[in-house]
Amino acid sequence: ILPYMDRVWKILDDKRRAGERILFEGAQGTLLDIDHGTYPFVTSSNTIAGQAAAGSGVGPGAIGYVLGITKAYTTRVGEGPFPTEQKNEIGEFLGTRGHEFGVVTGRKRRCGWFDAVLVRQAVAVNGIKGIALTKLDVLDGLDEIKVCTGYRLDGEAIDYLPASQGAQARVEPVYETLEGWKGTSAGARSWNDLPAQAVKYVRHIEELIGAPVALLSTSPERDDTILVTDPFQD
Repeated sequence: ILPYMDRVWKILDDKRRAGERILFEGAQGTLLDIDHGTYPFVTSSNTIAGQAAAGSGVGPGAIGYVLGITKAYTTRVGEGPFPTEQKNEIGEFLGTRGHEFGVVTGRKRRCGWFDAVLVRQAVAVNGIKGIALTKLDVLDGLDEIKVCTGYRLDGEAIDYLPASQGAQARVEPVYETLEGWKGTSAGARSWNDLPAQAVKYVRHIEELIGAPVALLSTSPERDDTILVTDPFQD
């Protein structure tokens, strides 16, 4: 492999100065970060956006746009805190409709309602400028949809996930109930193709997490995407 070795920082710096586009892709979620995640249920390294600079040798000031990716509901593989997990028919519905099985391990993912607290925290920690919201179509047909807007910890209202394992296990989600939609969002490629309540759901998510939806995915097909903001646009 020696012929493929080089000074990565130099190659990237030259490309950047020449006006080339550089894309860094994270492999794991924010809450698996060893410093900012749900320790000890984390991986062995940093997974937040800042690691792209530290790991590649590109200066942090050179990163122009951070795109966060999250589903229209919440999932987790394996152990660890999951305040909005639904161990009921809703969880089964989301898992079955969303085909929620780990790509590598094949393990069944735990499923629950959208947790705006966790996503809002991820937006702050990563410096996210826009969100790619995926699997909106999985929510089609539900009479009502719940969104976690905050937590209660030992009777006190909080708007963040506490750091200690004990406190994480004790938090209780505070839900807001939204009207679902009977029409289908599957395959939508423009806002006009979406049911009105689906649009309201997306807009409300934006308000709760403090970041705009830059890209909206409505099926497993690549083309079934509503591009709101091009991350590569100057």
